[in-house]
Amino acid sequence: MSKINHIMYWSPSLVNIATNKAVFKSALSLKKFSKKEIYECSLLNFFGEFNEIADVASRSNINIINNFSNTFNSLLPRHGKLKSRLSFILMFFCSFFPLISIIKKKKPDFLIIHLLTSLPLTLLILFNFNSKFILRISGLPRLNFFRKYLWKLAFKKIYCVTCPTESTRNYIKSLNIIDPNKLKLLYDPIIDTTEYFIKNKNSHQKISFKERDYYLAVGRLTKQKNFLFLCECFKEIIDNNTNVKLFIAGEGEDFKKLNYFIKKNNLEKNIFLIGYKKDILKYFYNSKGLIVSSLWEDPGFVIIEAGMTKSFILSSNCLNGPKELIKDNFNGILFESNDKKSFIEKFKIFSKLDKINNKNILLNNLKISRRFTLYYHYKSLNNILLN
Repeated sequence: MSKINHIMYWSPSLVNIATNKAVFKSALSLKKFSKKEIYECSLLNFFGEFNEIADVASRSNINIINNFSNTFNSLLPRHGKLKSRLSFILMFFCSFFPLISIIKKKKPDFLIIHLLTSLPLTLLILFNFNSKFILRISGLPRLNFFRKYLWKLAFKKIYCVTCPTESTRNYIKSLNIIDPNKLKLLYDPIIDTTEYFIKNKNSHQKISFKERDYYLAVGRLTKQKNFLFLCECFKEIIDNNTNVKLFIAGEGEDFKKLNYFIKKNNLEKNIFLIGYKKDILKYFYNSKGLIVSSLWEDPGFVIIEAGMTKSFILSSNCLNGPKELIKDNFNGILFESNDKKSFIEKFKIFSKLDKINNKNILLNNLKISRRFTLYYHYKSLNNILLN
């Protein structure tokens, strides 16, 4: 009988984010495609990050290890930059001993680290666990003195580091703080093809809005997503065309800032903060296209989802993801990151696209999205774990 490998995932967060969807799908890929059933998968649920998918996880034989208090979690601030940093510090210290206890008790073969990475890396340095640690690094993380020192020490003991794009892998390699053989390219599991098209059938229903003539932006309301820049651009566009509408789906620390800008400029009938949406596919299908205004991405989950829903994409050519995923005028349109003039010029082209005369763009995008399927992820991750 094959050895059962216990894979544990660490991805703590206070709000619904795409990363945790990918974490669940990573575990799902191991359960779904491992014919010999050699994997036991567990998701650490410290702050309620996996509450919504607990039933689905149970049906998929994925364990949810709970270690949180609803009362305590409700007290942690979620909006505002300073408040979010305070929550980060509280999450670190409140999780320190519980995480040690769980690792020692459960003895996972692998701990795969996605968020709040400083905590498990600190534990890796301080203790000699039998578990192998795998760190996922995305984007181009800022290397202050503390992080660089922490990484240098941790990377001596770490099993490997995975990166979702070639850009990130090359960047980490250039730092010369890790053995290049420990750096692995691992595309995120964003698309479950066996369920995707079934769900899509139900996603074509109209949303409860008088007009479907709107553009869509999706993501956490944070500095990274650069939604304030997007709102400023749309203000100029709306000044010339009052029929243009923008839906921004997501929640996060910049909500108050964005809401203030919308009200101050009397844009309540044109720009809508619609919050986090479970049924986001419905909004993709009913939109005129997806707009990505990010300062950086890695790789950009919404770009993949837009590709699978055959949605047009207008994206900044920001660091990492979009540059690797989108070729200008081939499977989307790129504008210069954080450049208002470039955005407005490219938006004029984007707004004229239609699904009859520009169907090649949609088909090209669909092809690129296929590398982000669960099965593709499984094959790569399985190879990393078994080798």
